[in-house]
Amino acid sequence: MGQVKRAMIAVVGSCNVDFVIPVAALPAAGETVLGGDHLRTPGGKGANQSVAAARLDSEVAFVGCVGDDELADTIRTALGDAGVDLSWLREVPGTPSGIALITVADGGENTIAVSPGANARLGVPDVEAAGSLLADAAVTVVQLEIAPEVVTAAVRAARGTVVLNPAPARSLPPELLSEVDVLVPNRTELAYLTGNPEPSTPDEAAAQAAALSGPGAVVVTLGADGALVVRDGRTTHVPALPVDAVDATGAGDAFCGALADGLARGDSLEDATAWAVRVAGISTTRWGAQSGLPTRTQAMP
Repeated sequence: MGQVKRAMIAVVGSCNVDFVIPVAALPAAGETVLGGDHLRTPGGKGANQSVAAARLDSEVAFVGCVGDDELADTIRTALGDAGVDLSWLREVPGTPSGIALITVADGGENTIAVSPGANARLGVPDVEAAGSLLADAAVTVVQLEIAPEVVTAAVRAARGTVVLNPAPARSLPPELLSEVDVLVPNRTELAYLTGNPEPSTPDEAAAQAAALSGPGAVVVTLGADGALVVRDGRTTHVPALPVDAVDATGAGDAFCGALADGLARGDSLEDATAWAVRVAGISTTRWGAQSGLPTRTQAMP
């Protein structure tokens, strides 16, 4: 894989094609519901966060895997059109690209089932091949839709600020958390990591985040309640942007991409979080994980 210009932001993670079906209400277990016309759009947390940051005019490189099917072209085109560097995107022969099946109810609530495909083949050697990228990047962003050993390798190879989005929720060893500069969970993920019930108020979320040992800071995304920045015994609450949400798919990824954008530009964590809250809010007013991501001009106040 060729060497390219230095990237401000490196993202190590997953890339999918999302199949989105709008429904009046989410189906219960065993229930079939009829929805509207489906939307096929590129997704995956890693790819979404890459595109989110690139749309905000950051320099971004993505480390991931696609299959050798036609969906790989959809993924490559979406990343490339956003300006993401694909020098470290590997094609895995004889393997399907990842997909996600998403139902979205009126008001934006969703359910998601993911088939990882080639994402499950992303390995430590891919991280090692991107060693120079991760050493140079101002911010490295990682999520949990890839193998745990790959997450650990990426965090340890990074020399800039490490942002870890612990989604989907799973246990993380304390020694890994201690190497993370900014942990970005939502309510559900925070509860999973702390072993507590899901916090129902910002104050409860702040208390749980403060109890987490290891990360340099915790930024908790709270949806309509905005976000919390918890570090050094202090909590800052950033209110949400008032919007008419139609699709919350990818809002968390919009947040992480914008947070990385702000941090890479030298903003304080609090200012970067305020920017991320704004970008994520705007993303919920549009359909699709990547198609809903705003440009820098669209997101500016």
